[in-house]
Amino acid sequence: MFKGELIAIFIAEEKAAPMRRLDSAIAAAGGGIEGDRYFKRAGTFTKEHDKDRPDRQITLIEEEALAAAEKAGTALKPEQSRRNLLTRGVPLNHLIGVEFSVGPVRLKGLDYCEPCKHMEKLSLPGAREKLIHRGGLRAEVLSGGTLSVGDLIAV
Repeated sequence: MFKGELIAIFIAEEKAAPMRRLDSAIAAAGGGIEGDRYFKRAGTFTKEHDKDRPDRQITLIEEEALAAAEKAGTALKPEQSRRNLLTRGVPLNHLIGVEFSVGPVRLKGLDYCEPCKHMEKLSLPGAREKLIHRGGLRAEVLSGGTLSVGDLIAV
């Protein structure tokens, strides 16, 4: 159906901390990316009553969405999107309710990851508006493994 590529991996160890680029990372089933704030259940949007929500495990955004935002006048760096995985060649909005793989890791798309005021506050004014309906995908980690830049994404 769709085939794409993992272009970059990012984590932030604490809420509101700058995103750090990695060449590889371990994704744990039911948890997310080891070392990331949401893996630790300590992200900005983690609430005591919903710490185990699967839609907080891992987030993805398309390189193409960032290019469209830049064309519209907002040059957002990938790490400023606050998403974990930067992809190319896969329309993420089509993956809601769909199981897919990123290298050896199996994910399930759960919901749109619409841009929020917090992301805009930490990045660029106007970024939120440019990414509406293009803010990426929230996903659950079904089976873990090592994610590496260059991994193929397959549906």
